[in-house]
Amino acid sequence: MCGIVGFVNQKNQKEAIIEAMMERIIHRGPTSSGKYVDEQIALGFRRLSIIDLEGGSQPIYNQDRNKVIIFNGEIYNYQTLRTELETLGYLFETKTDTEVILHGYEAWGVDVLQKLRGMFAFAIWDIDKQELFGARDHFGMKPYYYAEMNGTFMFGSEIKSFLAHPDFDKTLNKAALKPYLTFQYSPLNGETFFKGVHRLAEGHYYFYKDGKLTINEYWDADFTKKEKLTREQWVDKIDQTVQESIMLHKNADVEVGSFLSSGVDSSYVAAVLRPEQTFSIGFDDKTYNEAIEARKLTETIGLNNIAAIIHGEMSFKAFPLIQYHLDEPDANPSCVPLYFLANLASQHVKVVQSGEGADELFAGYSAYGLHTHSKVVRVVAQGLRKLPKGPRYSIGRKLGKMKNFQGRLHLYAASAPAQDFFIGHAEIFEEQEAASYLTAAYQEAPSVAEIVAPHFAKAEKLADEEVNKMQYLDVHQWMPKDILLKADKLTMASSLESRTPLLDIELMKLAQSIPTKYLINQHNTKDIFRQASNRHLPEAWANREKLGFPVPIKAWLREDFGYAQVKALFEEAFVKEFFDQTKIIQLLEDHHIGKADLQRKIWAIYAFLTWYKVFFIDTDIPKAESIIYDTF
Repeated sequence: MCGIVGFVNQKNQKEAIIEAMMERIIHRGPTSSGKYVDEQIALGFRRLSIIDLEGGSQPIYNQDRNKVIIFNGEIYNYQTLRTELETLGYLFETKTDTEVILHGYEAWGVDVLQKLRGMFAFAIWDIDKQELFGARDHFGMKPYYYAEMNGTFMFGSEIKSFLAHPDFDKTLNKAALKPYLTFQYSPLNGETFFKGVHRLAEGHYYFYKDGKLTINEYWDADFTKKEKLTREQWVDKIDQTVQESIMLHKNADVEVGSFLSSGVDSSYVAAVLRPEQTFSIGFDDKTYNEAIEARKLTETIGLNNIAAIIHGEMSFKAFPLIQYHLDEPDANPSCVPLYFLANLASQHVKVVQSGEGADELFAGYSAYGLHTHSKVVRVVAQGLRKLPKGPRYSIGRKLGKMKNFQGRLHLYAASAPAQDFFIGHAEIFEEQEAASYLTAAYQEAPSVAEIVAPHFAKAEKLADEEVNKMQYLDVHQWMPKDILLKADKLTMASSLESRTPLLDIELMKLAQSIPTKYLINQHNTKDIFRQASNRHLPEAWANREKLGFPVPIKAWLREDFGYAQVKALFEEAFVKEFFDQTKIIQLLEDHHIGKADLQRKIWAIYAFLTWYKVFFIDTDIPKAESIIYDTF
């Protein structure tokens, strides 16, 4: 795992600038560094050595030395592709997957992207053509940002690297704040919280030549082609493909461990992988401790587990550093335990496998339509899903207007058009409520409907069923902009590579061909995926209700320490630029005294203000400190 940076212009001092940009992302690659500089371009690379420990330094050149590549990620089928390329006459100087991408581009052009299985963000500079080619993996597991400013095209793994470039204008994108308060992450299509900085979208590639940028899509999810297999046949195929993916993701020249929560996804991975070490994090919370539950599993199936307990004071102290590493504000509470979990694991291994992706591929979220425990309501809802679209939509919209009754939400979600109610999994502030907290300067922004509309428009052609449309939206919103972003940034913050075998292109091809009746039904969410996991896990784990990563922010904000931390920030003078300061302080007070449970709204505001202070007010970069864990 590594980090890449680069820029194109015809200005001087490229060497010093690229070195400064590389220094900003040293956490992504503390092992070594490398660069390529000519009159047009500067390419920089930071390396965390995982494969070909001695010979894998970048940049890497082709045989004719007229093409050079920098690459962040892992290609899991690179050995098969290498053999194919060798039969075509290509010679290899290293044992890396990086060189396979480069020769693959020589052999197949942009079609090399159709052959890659893995996570990747790379840039190839064609010296003869003076042309830059770059691409990001199918799902957006690896981040890729770019900006065109003051005669320079710059790109890289993290936005913070751009801060070291003299042509970078650091300006807040005012249009990002209002929708952030609803989504809890930066949801805009393309542009980020930094004005003029864009994400290269997942499944896309670009060319940059003679000052012109062109971007194209090479892959998209397609849920329209369903296969007819029995329930048991689907379970067989899922388990076979999951096992194969986990073993493929194990390829490394270093030890591979795994994260482990109490949920089915990471448990499935750990049970199949059977690593030397699993890692878990819990809180000093009396109601539920994730680490204790994970330890029960490892004791049951005979795995080693290193677990640690963290508390509120540790979390608040680390929060500015967490927001710094994320590049953009993210109010997902799970960012906190993930940061500590990665830090804990990095003290023992360089690579871990984790369970991200299964919920999006196999319909694991209750928001996809499982809102009741009533078996009767679930059976009725399953019947509604079978109705033709016209009458089903009519029933759903009528249910949406009715007064609440037991099972109404479940029946509504099973029958109404997905775009009527679904925007993802983290609706914090309703749109009008968000506006009521913001000053006039931050009212102008794309609406929630405008943000999700392009995805639902494409989903109409690529998904026939409402559950699949919701999955499609998540593949392009929730997953790359929150789940995968925090997974990458907060593991790389500790120089740890995280691999996601349940989010694999071959597994996706399988998942999107499964009829939804086998995924979410009267039995459970991701039903047959759970049954496949049950071949490796105790029954209690395979059928556990999804909890996410429980973080006790509700309690923290009612305790004196947490309350004081947040209040001090809310009272700072700069806050008045964004928020009605009296109103957000009252929000905190109401929660603190137990008048209402408002922790998610408070946390969203707190995360943004912390992020803004780190990037726009403070002069010093937050520094990581050595953490001594209370392990058990």
